[in-house]
Amino acid sequence: MSAPRVVIAPSLLSADFGRLADDLAMLEAGGADWLHVDVMDGVFVPNLTFGVKVIETCKRLTSLPLDVHLMVVEPEKYFESFVGAGAATLTVHVEATPHLHRQLHRIKELGAQAGATMNPGTPIDSVREVAADLDHLLIMSVNPGFGGQPFISASVDKIRRARQLLDATGSRARLEVDGGISRDTIHACWDAGADTFVAGNAVFGARDPRSEIAELRGRCGARA
Repeated sequence: MSAPRVVIAPSLLSADFGRLADDLAMLEAGGADWLHVDVMDGVFVPNLTFGVKVIETCKRLTSLPLDVHLMVVEPEKYFESFVGAGAATLTVHVEATPHLHRQLHRIKELGAQAGATMNPGTPIDSVREVAADLDHLLIMSVNPGFGGQPFISASVDKIRRARQLLDATGSRARLEVDGGISRDTIHACWDAGADTFVAGNAVFGARDPRSEIAELRGRCGARA
């Protein structure tokens, strides 16, 4: 079986909103696959970020699929408006979604792909019963809330165990990693079984963001 293609999803959290159209055009020209949009409510995580108007603006400015990560309590309140605004994927936190099976299927009914996210301290088995329903499984390799945090090294083993769970359950979900992804960390995550990578500071903080996307992709070579 061939390895899945690498997906690089730069994070809007690190973009310059004074030149958003230019930044999004730069990401497209650099070969980014998706645009990752972190929605934070100041309750589930200690930060407040984007709402539906930002999703609408990004949808208007770019052809990149919008990978929307809901770091909010009661995420189901936002499904219809965010999908309507242009979200291609909605990813909800296991810790904030007691009725996870129901919410994943509601997202799909609305026409988006559905994903589950887990914080560093959340066990992999929390998604075992819905693994076959997932389009994406997102592993947080930092504690969510702020960009620019250092990668938690224990995440590599968690990614490996997540890949084993997806394979064992026959899930076709993409395995995504978010937090501290850089030239120094991306290959270990790829080698552990991840295929989709959220990169904020690594891209936007690079001297040449366009070439950095290709550099990150190139670090995902053959698995050990």
